[in-house]
Amino acid sequence: MSYPSSSVGRLFDSSCVLKLETVDSTRAFVKNVKRVIVKVGTAVVTQADGRLALGRLRALCEQIQELNSQGYEVILVTSGAVGVGCQPLDIESCSTAASHHIHSFLDLQKPQTELDGKACAAVGQNGLMALYNSLFTQLDVTSAQLMVIEIDSSGIFWDNDSLASLLALELKADLLVLLSDVDGLYSGPPRDPDSKLIHTYIKERHERVITFGDKSRVGRGGMTAKVKAAVYAAYAGIPVVITSGYAVDNIIKVLHGERIGTLFHRDANTWASIGEIGAREMAVAARECSRRLQGLSSQERSKILQDIADALEANEKVILAENEADVVAAQQAGYEKSLISRLALKSGKIANLANSVRVLANMDEPLGRILKRTEVADGFILEKSSSPLGVLLIIFESRPDALVQIASLAVRSGNGLLLKGGKEAKRSNAILHKVITSAIPVTVGERLIGLVTSREEIPELLKHDDVIDLVIPRGSNKLVSQIKASTKIPVLGHADGVCHVYVDKSADMDMAKHIVVDAKTDYPAACNAMETLLVHKDLVQNGGLNDLIVELQTKGVSLYGGPKASSLLNIPEAHTFHHEYSSLACTVETVEDVYDAIDHIHQHGSSHTESIITEEQEVAEVFLRQVDSAAVFHNASTRFSDRSRFGLGAEMGISTGRIHARGPVGVEGLLTTKWLARASGQIVDGDKAIVYSHKDLTQQA
Repeated sequence: MSYPSSSVGRLFDSSCVLKLETVDSTRAFVKNVKRVIVKVGTAVVTQADGRLALGRLRALCEQIQELNSQGYEVILVTSGAVGVGCQPLDIESCSTAASHHIHSFLDLQKPQTELDGKACAAVGQNGLMALYNSLFTQLDVTSAQLMVIEIDSSGIFWDNDSLASLLALELKADLLVLLSDVDGLYSGPPRDPDSKLIHTYIKERHERVITFGDKSRVGRGGMTAKVKAAVYAAYAGIPVVITSGYAVDNIIKVLHGERIGTLFHRDANTWASIGEIGAREMAVAARECSRRLQGLSSQERSKILQDIADALEANEKVILAENEADVVAAQQAGYEKSLISRLALKSGKIANLANSVRVLANMDEPLGRILKRTEVADGFILEKSSSPLGVLLIIFESRPDALVQIASLAVRSGNGLLLKGGKEAKRSNAILHKVITSAIPVTVGERLIGLVTSREEIPELLKHDDVIDLVIPRGSNKLVSQIKASTKIPVLGHADGVCHVYVDKSADMDMAKHIVVDAKTDYPAACNAMETLLVHKDLVQNGGLNDLIVELQTKGVSLYGGPKASSLLNIPEAHTFHHEYSSLACTVETVEDVYDAIDHIHQHGSSHTESIITEEQEVAEVFLRQVDSAAVFHNASTRFSDRSRFGLGAEMGISTGRIHARGPVGVEGLLTTKWLARASGQIVDGDKAIVYSHKDLTQQA
């Protein structure tokens, strides 16, 4: 059968594929696309007055020419014949009439007061094809119009969207692109400011909640027809993207894997990453779930944590199996030993994680604590209470155990959570997320904790400062710096762990040996491991420095010196003092006294954790008070700077900033405050109607 308002151009060339630069994880399939059906609607090819939009048509042809040159097979299904045919027939609003008339082509027995749209299409078809021929000829592309005779026994189509869908199946296309006059499928009418673009259509989630706006201003279609055609093709195995035909390069962008328009894919309902449900939707869902979590009693929130701990232990075998697969893959990929060490969940780790979750479950209730209580006036009491921050975005690398700590802290503090772990821990993170969210009751919702699976999704998340309240990056200096430069959302964290131990001249040297060795060798990859050893100059003369060096070298520590120590000890000179080795290596340097040590730390440190070893209390107090770091110790290993060792139960990360939380961030670091007023009808009236007392009642609370 023929369809007079459609022309189909088929353009074939060699077998080259576009190079993919940055591909959204849900669009990775485009790297295998070869044959593309592109459908362009009347609303795209015509202007508001019904005349052809020549600029958009030329841009369309230029994209097809570029795809052709790259080796794609392109079939174009185009509307527009009705609009072209209306002009010579002088039929006002003929294209609109076409959407209401599916009668006979012409009834010559009756006066023609209103012509059928098919008549307009019949007249306009030759003109439209001539225009396409002209545009393609200018681009050195040969085009041809194909007559659609029969597709299959069920191949009935009522509009060009359904025609394109049927053609995609018949021709075994790899992708169908439906060009519209809007950016894609929205959750409601596109002009409604509350409507949100749906990046990936999931039938089970969207088909009952989407409100369609008006149908197309011209032609037969509209978004309803496009969605119907897209679902039909997608569930038959042909991916579909609905996107705007107004942009000059959207087809190219789709084939580059960029996350534009709305994707329809038969596997969409099995996807769980943020790319399928959208960054904003995931954050909003986490906030909604967190508010339900806050509405539970303290005992109910504690019960969730107990259930999470039980679930971790019950699923230990499968967790360790997935983690082992990650470790093997990391080893085969040639990752550094320090990263693999952080990645591996060693024997007993699951039990330790479960116990740390139970510690949080049994801690005092953190929410709703009265921090300050004031009598503003007689019968007017004001309280300052603890409250969750809202939605947290945590980006961490390598360590899957961090996911458990972070998730349990979020539950305890009543916050929603979005998690992005390192790709090297993909399997471990996925199973841990599944185990934890399965323990969250339906009254709260498993989307309290969302798992982000692709690095490409992070820039999209960082845009949503209105629904994400805090970002905590746990990783390299580069990672933290990039995130701070890429978002308006407050960022809490630390870039480096350049920690120092200063051994004073009055130090107990046996104690000093134990502390220095522990600070470096207990867990060299930890951010609180010693990276620089500072030694009082007098210890050079009395042999104390040499004793410390021997102890470290005996434990396999490689030593690098500052300008003074390298010549004294005949060891390689360090390229910089600001270096985090994260391995069995450290820098050594001598200093004049405690003040020189403090100056060195301030100049070269990262404000993480520092320690002094001395028997002189006054010297210790100078160090403790003047060193400007998040944690400062006297006669203790830097390795104590840790959530569990501080009794926090779990740790969201280490903060070296000076606003909000600092040091190991536990539950308290994830809380803010709100004011609660209980009054008896007071008004301000220029402060004449009230007598203020401002009496502190905090101790009575």
